[in-house]
Amino acid sequence: MDDHALAAQLATDAGRLLLQVREEFADAAAAERKAAGDKRSHDFLMEAFGRERPQDAVLSEEGADDPVRLRCERVWIVDPLDGTREFSEFGRTDWAVHVALWQSGELVAGAVALPAQGITLATPNVEPPPAAAGKPRIVVSRTRPPAIALAVRDALDGTLVEMGSAGAKVASIVQGLSDVYVHAGGQFEWDSAAPVAVARAAGLYTSRIDGSALAYNQPDPKLPDLVVCRPELAEAVLAVTRQS
Repeated sequence: MDDHALAAQLATDAGRLLLQVREEFADAAAAERKAAGDKRSHDFLMEAFGRERPQDAVLSEEGADDPVRLRCERVWIVDPLDGTREFSEFGRTDWAVHVALWQSGELVAGAVALPAQGITLATPNVEPPPAAAGKPRIVVSRTRPPAIALAVRDALDGTLVEMGSAGAKVASIVQGLSDVYVHAGGQFEWDSAAPVAVARAAGLYTSRIDGSALAYNQPDPKLPDLVVCRPELAEAVLAVTRQS
């Protein structure tokens, strides 16, 4: 199984496991349901990597950060459950599983599973979004939209679309449900690696808010800001975000 297929398979299978956990913990407190989902998905992925790619390193939100990854040519960057809040709320589908592979300085494979939607978006073949129609749609968190997103909305005369996890937000652009995602409130590599790999495969623009390249497998896994958008909107978006 090649790396693209493995990323897709593991993200999909972890997502199915999470659906089972969601059902199993239906009567539990939300915090217990979140914790069980995080742990079981992480354990599943780590066991799978140990079996399928034993020589590769792994950087996971739920695991200890082993500095040996900095000396490795291949590092899997995963978020076993992106959007724990949404996962804990029955009926919500905007949560995800992220599986990406970094190799020799680049993201070379990635998959974003949206288990509650029955969808996995995976490299190398990701359909580009359909042609845009109407005002640009800026996808934002369900809580108070960040100032940078409001500034982009105003500059583009756009509208806001509320959604949960980072993976679901980027997937919504790929699916043609939104057009722009800007984030400046703090993230880590596992929040964006797989979504960025998928977005790039779909022909979308990706960068940091100052227009610089996104870098992964860094000593500090914090990667605090992100732009993902339709390529034709990138110049207008960056004109705003570079001033932040």
